[in-house]
Amino acid sequence: MSEPGYRQILTQPRDHRIAWWAALAITIHIVESALPSPIPGLKLGLANVVVIAVLILYGWRDALWVALLRVLVGSLLIGTFLTPTFILSLTGAVASMLALGVTYYFSRMLPNWAPGALGYSVLAAQAHMLGQFTAAYLLLIPHPALFKLLPVLMTAALVFGVISGMIAAAMIDKVEKRAHSGTSG
Repeated sequence: MSEPGYRQILTQPRDHRIAWWAALAITIHIVESALPSPIPGLKLGLANVVVIAVLILYGWRDALWVALLRVLVGSLLIGTFLTPTFILSLTGAVASMLALGVTYYFSRMLPNWAPGALGYSVLAAQAHMLGQFTAAYLLLIPHPALFKLLPVLMTAALVFGVISGMIAAAMIDKVEKRAHSGTSG
């Protein structure tokens, strides 16, 4: 059986499409979890590239499914399910999806205003970091000194959000071009 082409992936039934994109996000999530980090818990967030692509290509509900499946299945496969790492990841994902949901809603009401992959990615990264930081403060380290890390974490989220947004924009462009041309691979 041959590899599905982009057009086939874009037009397949919703549950298959979500499963395909979630599998891609989970794979990236697992690979990224093995990479060393300069600050504990700080990751590039490359799996969120997939979430942003799904948001733009299919909408917020599909992106929500991909994000939640990535966190749940990824944590089960890595072995962090129901640990503080899982709670922080889930909190970050929920916060970013709420921010993306509000922004996506307004971008549909105001068609001339849409943030694009870069804007969505930066917003998601910032909301994700704020969600994780809030959970860490409320549940794990309720100490005021933690707030000294917030500027560093938010700056890192901004930088990583820009990088992810640029990758997502290129990915979306490539998927759309290949879908319209009917090529695979």
